[in-house]
Amino acid sequence: MEFKNKVCVVTGGASGIGAACARAFADEGAKVVVVDINEAGAKTVAQACGGLALTCDVGSEESVNHLVAECERQAGSIDLFFANAGIASGGDPLTTPIDVWENQWQVNVMAHIYSIRAVLPGMLERGSGYFVHTASMAGILTTHGNLTYATTKHAVVGIAEWMSVTYHDKGIRFSLLAPLGVRTPMLGDDSSAWAASAAGPIKEPEEVAQQVVDGVKSEQFLILTDEIAQTWMNRKTGDLERWLNGMRRLQGKIDSAG
Repeated sequence: MEFKNKVCVVTGGASGIGAACARAFADEGAKVVVVDINEAGAKTVAQACGGLALTCDVGSEESVNHLVAECERQAGSIDLFFANAGIASGGDPLTTPIDVWENQWQVNVMAHIYSIRAVLPGMLERGSGYFVHTASMAGILTTHGNLTYATTKHAVVGIAEWMSVTYHDKGIRFSLLAPLGVRTPMLGDDSSAWAASAAGPIKEPEEVAQQVVDGVKSEQFLILTDEIAQTWMNRKTGDLERWLNGMRRLQGKIDSAG
């Protein structure tokens, strides 16, 4: 898909990967709608890329429906919806409160379903459209220390794969962005034991944004941010028991480092 004159919606657009992608899409000639619960941040990014800023709680279907209606009213039919917003609260199953699980499930998983329910019917009528779903390598491999995040990101991978299988022949395209470490507020301290050992090489948001642009142009389903991610995927699928033992050893190193 080419971006020129296409209406592209980016959730989580006030910072990090979302903000970088909004700017990159605009540079490609897209009409960008920057969406975030942070109204001031969304406006700042939108002003910088000549786009439209809208606020939305993506964990609420009512809010997402309102967002889509406003996008269509102010910018036109949505050509690409980038479901990028996410949160990383949570931890282990014994101490993480259930309301944290529920909140992360709404934002990290159901937000993708809400956007599909709101946008897909119009795309099917037109016979074309594009969704980009941000998961994480935590959703393909796993992640140390945060079961909540790993679980919800696995669900996003499942959604994107199913949608691509089911709707590709109807003219709808899907990409799954599965980053390793990216220098965003979600990463936190990139000198931590986890970031130094498990997050992989740390990328800048602008690098990832260019990878997303290239992936959408070539209609590539899986967008990885570093070649080492494919190596790790191959190790997992090639010998799961060995991979699990390696991940256990890495967990021990993280625990020892505090």
